[in-house]
Parts: sequence; structure tokens; C-alpha cells
Amino acid sequence: MAVLLIVDDDEAIRDALYELFEEEHRCHLAGTVEEAMKWLDTEIYDVVLTDISMPGLSGVELLAALRQRQERTPVIIITGLGDQEHAQGLMKMGAFDYLIKPFRLEIVEKSVRRALGYRRMLLKEDVKSEK
Repeated sequence: MAVLLIVDDDEAIRDALYELFEEEHRCHLAGTVEEAMKWLDTEIYDVVLTDISMPGLSGVELLAALRQRQERTPVIIITGLGDQEHAQGLMKMGAFDYLIKPFRLEIVEKSVRRALGYRRMLLKEDVKSEK
């Protein structure tokens, strides 16, 4: 069972993503980046899904914090901006994937599956390098 952190100020989106993943994974929810940062102090996540535009700190700031605290955790960005240049910038910052709202749940599910596969591969590499 993987551990996911879902960060979005839109309660309906948080709830939809929670319902999508709750049966197979342990999910934590945050409505702000500040709330998400508190979760990062207590848990190591397998995947983080975050909106970009939120009150207070942004998803970009969360991505930067994750790269420092949990650098091997894939981060999937969810945004209403369809700007390709913006997406490329986020990928250069270390985002695993970039999904545009409105999204289909199947697309999110596929992205999370890919991110979990990537995470497993990284963990296997870590184990090999420790030997």
C-alpha cells in the first residue's frame, strides 16, 4: 500500500482524488501548502499530487520543498494552466507529471501508477547501491 499526499484548495477535487485512491492506498489530504508541509514532517510519501494555484504558498513552492525534503518522491502537478512552457519549467524543477484541469480520473490514475512504478525503481536502485 502506497502513501499519497493530495494537495488542492478545491475540496471537491480533493474528495474525488481521495475516493479514487483510498481503497488501494493510504491518502492524506491538505487544502493548503502550509498544511501539506506539516504532513511532510511526519510522513514519507510515495507520490504527491498538488495543485499549483492555491491561497498562500503555491504548488511550485511545495515542489521545491519536496525536492529538498523528499527528493525521491514523484510529484504530479495539477493545474488549470495549459501553457506548455510552464509545464516544461515545472518538469525541469523536478515534477514527475503535469495534468491539466479539468482532467479525467483515468488519466490521473494512470499517472499515479507510472509514478509509483518510478518510485519502486528508485527504491530498488537505493537498495542496490547500499550493498
